[in-house]
Amino acid sequence: MITGVIKNKVDKIWTDIWAGGITNPLTVIEQLTYLMFIRSLDEKELETEEFENMTGETLPKVFPQSQSGQAMRWSRFKDKDPRQIYDLISQRVFPAIKNLKYGRLPDFTEQGEMIGIAEEPDKPDDGNTAFARYMSDAMFLIPTPQVLQKIITGLDDLYEHDIADLDMQGDLYEYMLGKLSTAGQNGQFRTPKHIREMMVELVQPTPDDTICDPACGTAGFLVSASEYIRRHYEASMTPEQWEHFSGSAFTGYDTDRTMLRISAMNLMLHSIRTPDIDYKDSVSKQNQISDKFTVCLANPPFKGTIDAESIHDNLKAVTNTKKTELLFVALFLRMMKKGGRCACIVPDGVLFGSSTAHKALRRELVENHHLRAVISMPSGVFKPYAGVSTAVLVFTKTGAGGTDKVWFYDMKSDGFSLDDKRSELSDSDIPDIIERFHHPDAEEDRSRTEQSFFVTKNEIVANDYDLSINKYKQTEYVPVEYPPTSEILQKIDDLEAQIQKELAELKVLLGSAN
Repeated sequence: MITGVIKNKVDKIWTDIWAGGITNPLTVIEQLTYLMFIRSLDEKELETEEFENMTGETLPKVFPQSQSGQAMRWSRFKDKDPRQIYDLISQRVFPAIKNLKYGRLPDFTEQGEMIGIAEEPDKPDDGNTAFARYMSDAMFLIPTPQVLQKIITGLDDLYEHDIADLDMQGDLYEYMLGKLSTAGQNGQFRTPKHIREMMVELVQPTPDDTICDPACGTAGFLVSASEYIRRHYEASMTPEQWEHFSGSAFTGYDTDRTMLRISAMNLMLHSIRTPDIDYKDSVSKQNQISDKFTVCLANPPFKGTIDAESIHDNLKAVTNTKKTELLFVALFLRMMKKGGRCACIVPDGVLFGSSTAHKALRRELVENHHLRAVISMPSGVFKPYAGVSTAVLVFTKTGAGGTDKVWFYDMKSDGFSLDDKRSELSDSDIPDIIERFHHPDAEEDRSRTEQSFFVTKNEIVANDYDLSINKYKQTEYVPVEYPPTSEILQKIDDLEAQIQKELAELKVLLGSAN
């Protein structure tokens, strides 16, 4: 849990960077991420050394064992003169992490020339991992030694006194990502962590799943899915499952290289070393993937622009449109294997839009697959980014129907105020949503006046596949009985008399005072 003290410390670091001239929030996060990653490499090395001392076993090291290699470690340089630190990071450490290979950093000669890492035939070449690919054009942009020193001191204070474990580091990263307060040019913005975690709880990923977010942004959904798997299966996972978890279990695509760089770093900070993070326009002909994944989790862009000629033909066959929010739902169906589960966020217009494309997509979900749930969320969930009303669709790809009834839930509160401040509240519908979704039998007898209920497929078809909850929800009107008019008039007369009496008393008091 990020406390006010931690937030204040992060805000102080952020202010120091802004004062140094870096004002783009994405750039700030990038630069902080590089430094957090540099520190995490040294933490990993310290753990390895401690294990060696306890067991006597020799393990592979991240840092070269030479004097120049050891000088690149955070614990060795953090207390040096600011100018020495700046030169070391900009000329040695940063170039080294850009060339990380086989989990090892390259060394340098006394003249400052980088020594390449020798090939290891018995290991796969990880030089083409997402991390290596998107770090290749990364730049170190901290402007001065003084600003760098302030950041290092601030981060070290956070890690030494406030960040106790990996989960806390993830929360810290979430708080920083929360400072991305504007939507990108394609309509992308960060999904709040508690909404992501709710969606993950609904699909319940396992160590054997292959999980994809084809509009991954900062990889938040993939991180939340990995945390769920760790929480529920860590003690029982096999070596093969751990190998799958460290890389091939997680796939993300995006069209923004900065986002891809942050995604790769974010996943590495959560122990996912070789995810498939790639530059790809997911709904275009560039993406040929089908029947590959068992879980899809996403909040696709709502107002993205796309060239009609570039849209993949098999998506247009499902919903002939240029609207990205419709194309992405069709894409999830194509990319998943049969039996694959999906939880995705859509704008309300997808639920009731009257165009041919809107109706075709809803018909596809209801008739040809198993649409399990429609969870309507209040419009303030994505503030301060946007005030758009949204819903979560939960469905399973079958290719052969399976929808006999759909569960609807009207979320009133997500645990935060629905204004721009998004202050934490004591009540939230999210635990109730998760509990009720996984115990559908208890929902059978719920009436349409309650917060959740089932609607039969036949009724949905009769309503032109409309999936908005207001189409089916019933409002219970409680009649109010008022007293007779004569009684109301008498109360008004009595009140008027009381006012006149007290007014006369006030005048007397004022007269005696004068």
